[in-house]
Amino acid sequence: MNLSRKLFLSYLVVVLIGLAVLSAATAFVAPANFTDLMHHMRGRGADLMMGEHMTELDAEFDAAFRQSVNSALILAGITAILSAVGVSWFVSQQITRPIRSLVALSQQIAGGSYQQRLKLDTRDEFAELVESFNRMAESLASTEAMRVQLIGDVSHELKTPLAGIKGYMEGLQDGVLPATPETFELIHREADRLQRLVQDLQELSRTEAGRIALDIRPLRPEAIVNPVVERMQPQFADKSIRLTVNLSPDLPEVSADCDRSIQILTNLLGNALQYTPSGGRVELSVRRDHHNICLAVEDTGIGLSPEALPHVFQRFYRVDKSRSRGSGGTGIGLTVAKHLVEAQGGQIGAESSGLGKGSRFWFTLPTP
Repeated sequence: MNLSRKLFLSYLVVVLIGLAVLSAATAFVAPANFTDLMHHMRGRGADLMMGEHMTELDAEFDAAFRQSVNSALILAGITAILSAVGVSWFVSQQITRPIRSLVALSQQIAGGSYQQRLKLDTRDEFAELVESFNRMAESLASTEAMRVQLIGDVSHELKTPLAGIKGYMEGLQDGVLPATPETFELIHREADRLQRLVQDLQELSRTEAGRIALDIRPLRPEAIVNPVVERMQPQFADKSIRLTVNLSPDLPEVSADCDRSIQILTNLLGNALQYTPSGGRVELSVRRDHHNICLAVEDTGIGLSPEALPHVFQRFYRVDKSRSRGSGGTGIGLTVAKHLVEAQGGQIGAESSGLGKGSRFWFTLPTP
């Protein structure tokens, strides 16, 4: 039963109790009082039945009737007020109890205790409020866990190239490593990894905060697909992976930012390139999907387990834990792609039949 119905029924109960008490008072109390007064006046009535005393007798009858009715109304009013107070207290407790519980729980969550939950089985708006509050608490707990994990991941990612640079420099200072172009190239490579990670983190921070300036305009899907395929085709050829493009004819224009859309598709193709072994196949398909254009990258790579699918767009998540960051990327590209797609009004997703069965990443862009 919802809250509005409960309040209506509580008011109705108060009214009915008042009517019942009033009816009982007028049916039993008032006649009894009037009868007592009439017995009291019976003795005097015989003396006042004649002539000029009839007017005085009528006045006394009227006063007796009024007194009996007023006594009944006073008793009914007191009883109705006490009944209304009892019903109101009961209803107010039903309303204020979950509110007090929510206030106490919100204070605990504000203090950092994100695991607290509230249970309420009233099947009304308060139950919905409690359920929404619990979902919010779960979201805050998840956000806090992701924040702690992000700090640990970032420190780990920064520690690896910094340790490499420090080790090479110490080797040069101690004379253990020769000051050759090859040594400086190793140091430069570690510094480049560090710089790439910092740039990825900056890009992630801007996209998650919504501070990316987008130049949304109508453009042909070929304007997104062709540059990416031409630039990445040699990389697929070097790894002996066959890249095919299936572009549906007569596709309408999309409303998107060209550079950012190219970045999204590059991330998806780069992800397929990383996790598809030599001799595999990657297919890029572009087709119409209702009022959107869907770009999908399907590969014959290592695939995704059902447990991994919900996490592939999380920061620093990597399917193949055995790969190093140097060969497997920073684990930020898919997260950035997700935010860029959603900023343009599209959707992004991942599908896989299981480990070793390849995967399919797709995203949509709206048509004008």
